[in-house]
Amino acid sequence: MRDTEIKKRISFLKEELSRHNYNYYTLNNPVISDYEYDIMMHELISLEKEHPEYVTLDSPSQRVGSDLFSVAETGKDVAPKETDSPSGLLPGSFKQYAHKYPMLSLGNTYDPMELYAFNDRIIKSSDKKINYVCELKFDGTAICLTYKNGELERALTRGDGTVGDDVTENVKKIFSIPKTLIEGSGYPYEFEIRGEIYMPYKAFDELNYQRELNEEQPFANPRNAAAGSLKLQDPEEVKKRGLECVLYHIIAPDLNIHTHYELLEAAKSWGLPISEYARINNDIAGVLEYIQVWDTKRKTLPFATDGIVIKVNQLDLQKSLGFTAKSPRWATAYKFKPEEALTKLCSVDYQVGRTGAITPVANLEPVLLSGTMVKRASLHNAEQMNLLDIHIGDYVYVEKGGEIIPKITRVDLEKRDLESHRATFPEYCPDCGTKLVKDEDEAKTFCPNSDFCPTQRKGKFIHFIGRKAMDINAGEATIDQLYSKGYIRELSDLYKLTPEILLTLDKWKEKSVKNFLLSLNNSRNVPFQRVLFAIGIRFIGETTAKSLANKFNNIDALIHTTREELLETDEVGEKLADSIIEYFSDPKHIKIIEELKAARLQFEVKEQNNKIISESLLNKVIMITGTFSIPRDDMKALIEAHSGKVAASLSKNTTYLVAGEKSGDSKLAKAEKLGIPVISESDLINIINPL
Repeated sequence: MRDTEIKKRISFLKEELSRHNYNYYTLNNPVISDYEYDIMMHELISLEKEHPEYVTLDSPSQRVGSDLFSVAETGKDVAPKETDSPSGLLPGSFKQYAHKYPMLSLGNTYDPMELYAFNDRIIKSSDKKINYVCELKFDGTAICLTYKNGELERALTRGDGTVGDDVTENVKKIFSIPKTLIEGSGYPYEFEIRGEIYMPYKAFDELNYQRELNEEQPFANPRNAAAGSLKLQDPEEVKKRGLECVLYHIIAPDLNIHTHYELLEAAKSWGLPISEYARINNDIAGVLEYIQVWDTKRKTLPFATDGIVIKVNQLDLQKSLGFTAKSPRWATAYKFKPEEALTKLCSVDYQVGRTGAITPVANLEPVLLSGTMVKRASLHNAEQMNLLDIHIGDYVYVEKGGEIIPKITRVDLEKRDLESHRATFPEYCPDCGTKLVKDEDEAKTFCPNSDFCPTQRKGKFIHFIGRKAMDINAGEATIDQLYSKGYIRELSDLYKLTPEILLTLDKWKEKSVKNFLLSLNNSRNVPFQRVLFAIGIRFIGETTAKSLANKFNNIDALIHTTREELLETDEVGEKLADSIIEYFSDPKHIKIIEELKAARLQFEVKEQNNKIISESLLNKVIMITGTFSIPRDDMKALIEAHSGKVAASLSKNTTYLVAGEKSGDSKLAKAEKLGIPVISESDLINIINPL
């Protein structure tokens, strides 16, 4: 490649890898397999070695992926809300602390020859006998525990390798992690131990089963489920998730121990959960044999593994070998290649997405892959179908790398028979019959009938009610019912639903109706930036919605802006600017906005500092107890925004005690003794916003 092409390729790889790091570590929503990610990373590292003039400190090759939404001041609270979602976590109410020792990641390879090269480098570094410890690479989320005087003092996530989230209270609810070590077992006064929190397959299956019953999107894989569960706000909910832990790296400088394996054995004697599968191998041949054995045996394990970790056993050699910017030189990981299976392609369905994108999905003869029966696989788009030369009746290889949605990687052309025929991408929308369109610079084909295509209309509702949008207590099945019965066609119709209408839905009782209407009322307080994201203008994501809200402050200013003003906004490019102009030029969309305004949604940025929204609670003194559908701090802010005063304790001057779930009995008893009315969260909302 020419120099300019090399520079361009390095820049592209940096951008792609950073995006995938964010999806994986922060959102817990990877869109490519580990294998695809690693191939890109290896290419970037190779190009940067050949062209060091293009290496920068912010390159993904030089830093650890981060699960933080922002790096807060050490020991300070960060963002106010977190959600448990397979598509990612919103920032939680976790303090962040600096790691005493950097928490790095491991280099990895899929090539056994690179393990020989790793071994050669180690041998050249020492004239002593060397052996290795091999351990299963558990596919979970990294954790760092600090014990002091035998007590668990703090648990931090990896974060960005320098700073991590304090999840101590959640970790204390994981049964396999001891809060107190075995007395008299010889542990040092203070030490750190690191490992992986993971979710066994059984717990994962039970969790996804419950999510589907509750009309919630299931988690993509056990790793996502573990990372999401660890960031829940309620430790009691974490306790229910069936999380487990394995620990594998001890930092205790004062111990008179000389090998890594001895450290593991010591930690086990202190009562800590250490893997039973770790083994010492005296040479690289033994390492490769261990890998070969577990590449098969791992399929029988009750938890997910994605490789083998190989570590130099001698601690003095580990110390002399040291670290690179992001990984130790004395350890590496061998990653198992994604499992694949051969099966027959029976047919192809063409699904319509919320934005109108048409996605081809292959229907397969059922085949066992990575412990689950696979019947469908994504074909992505028309270009991918043409590239694979897909024919109905073909035998195809299906891969499920990283436990993500299966995909077809290639066709076994030798098995193609004369009766097979090419899969033809449709010209017209399979849902509404509108002629499809394709932008020259996009791989996807779209249905342009966004306002009247039934699937797209339902998709707009599903997006609107999502937790990152309006956070309304409903799911896809509810939207399907409401749409099929004719109760909803425009977004504003949600705010016209009555208890009588909702009780006609299948399996809906009074409690379901109450929860739905309460969340609907709460959505009236969702800030402008999330409302803007929720209405579903094409190309407006969470980040761009925030930038637009900060720039224009209200919806009317955005409606009447110019393309030039839009392009001056952070995160807004030509495509998005054109999309916004086109959206607001349609009278139907302006009507929708006006109807949502009439439903009292927030279409302007509210002042954050003691901004009074109403006087609904004027002269009322209110105390809250228990947990609510929103964080307690948000509940206090809501009361103050409507002119109420939040009390720290009950007294004869208290107007109401607002009792949520798990309310304290003593407070309820005291309220009864003082004659203070006890009301629910929904009662409070009705006082603020009478129906």
